[in-house]
Parts: sequence; structure tokens; C-alpha cells
Amino acid sequence: MARVDTAMIMAAGLGTRMRPLTENKPKPLVEVAGKNLLDHVLDKARLAQIGNIVVNVHYLPEQIEAHLAEHAVDLRVAISDERNLLMETGGGLVKAEHLIDAEPFYCLNSDAIWTDEGESDALSRLADAWNGDRMDGLLLIVPRERAFQHSGKGDFFLDDESRLIRRGYHDSAPWIYTGNQLISHRLIREAPDGPFSTNFFWDRAIAEGRLFGLVHQGDWFDIGSPQAIAPTETALAEHG
Repeated sequence: MARVDTAMIMAAGLGTRMRPLTENKPKPLVEVAGKNLLDHVLDKARLAQIGNIVVNVHYLPEQIEAHLAEHAVDLRVAISDERNLLMETGGGLVKAEHLIDAEPFYCLNSDAIWTDEGESDALSRLADAWNGDRMDGLLLIVPRERAFQHSGKGDFFLDDESRLIRRGYHDSAPWIYTGNQLISHRLIREAPDGPFSTNFFWDRAIAEGRLFGLVHQGDWFDIGSPQAIAPTETALAEHG
């Protein structure tokens, strides 16, 4: 169990699959169900009593900075500036690490929406399940049948101790990564230079037996294209 008060939100992507909605605005500011994607994530952070937020920016960064200045005044916000070079997910973590004092800390994507079921929200469940002696990363995963608007074949298997195993050469795997994880600074040690994917860190942690998964109890909606918005809004309205 951990007390976690800090999250990094990945908001630097180009949003190419979301065009034409992202021709004049960054993807995190695209609206779904009356609220933009960034605010959906910020509200989940508030629910989990996260007060420190680091947001990386690259594409149309001034819009994201202006939005945070107006709509996140209750949070302590720091900007990791990738204007000059988009660092991808792994490189983005490394570039922002000096802004993150907490151990462990959340890393959250801004391109999905999720609903919570049960007595605790998903981010708090990650904190409750954290064991720093055994884990360098704890990923929130969801079964494929509750990963809506997602067309992937699955990302992971789970072993009997909830360690993650890559799909590898299998045609499919039962678990989808939700874009939300709780990680230690140990995960991002000895990083390559320049832009690279978080997969570099995950593969090393898997080999060391220190990457785990926690099954999300609600639904998850992948907002990867404009076509995903309407069915997601319908489902959210039905969920209430």
C-alpha cells in the first residue's frame, strides 16, 4: 500500500488519428460527453486525492497551458516542455523525472475514459495494491470485453502472482493496458538518450519479474479516433 499524491499526465502527442478534430487543438482538449479528455483525467486525479500534476506538452502547447491555468487552480501543476522534440512515452518520463519527487507516482494517458465500479476508484486501488519491495511498475489492465472502441488483440497475460507477460507470438491476450500505471523511479533508471517508448522499461521489468497488473473493475473507453466519441458518450450516459 502506498500514499500517492503525484501523477504525470501524458499530453504531448500529435493526435494524428483524431484528425480533423486535432487540426486546431491538441487531442487532450477534444471534448467527450461535455468535458475534454484532459479534464476527465484531472477529475479522476482529484477523486484519488492527487494534488501534484506534471503534464508534458509538445503539440499546440499554449492551449494546454492556458487550460490548466484556468481549470486546475486547485492543483499544483508543473509543465514538462517537449516543444523542441517530442520524446515519446519513455523519453517523456525521463525528461519529466526531475519534476517528480514522489515515490511511487502515477503515469496517466490522456486519450481514454474509464468508469469505476465497486467501493474504490481505480487509481486508489492501484495505490492500495502497491508493494514497493516487489514492484517497479503496476499497470491498470482491463479485460478485452470491457475495452470499448479498442480493436487491439490484447497486450498481456497474467501469471498466478499477477505478474505481466507479453502477448508475444500468441494470436491474442486477455488483458488490455488502460494507459494508467503506478511506477517507481527504479523503473526508469539507466534510460536511453532521446525519444523512446515505455516498452523499453516494461520489457526490462518483466525480465526482472517486477512488472505487475491490476484488473480494472469498471469499463474503459479508448478514444483513439473521432468515431469513438459518439458510442462512448452513449455508454457514459447509460452508466449515469
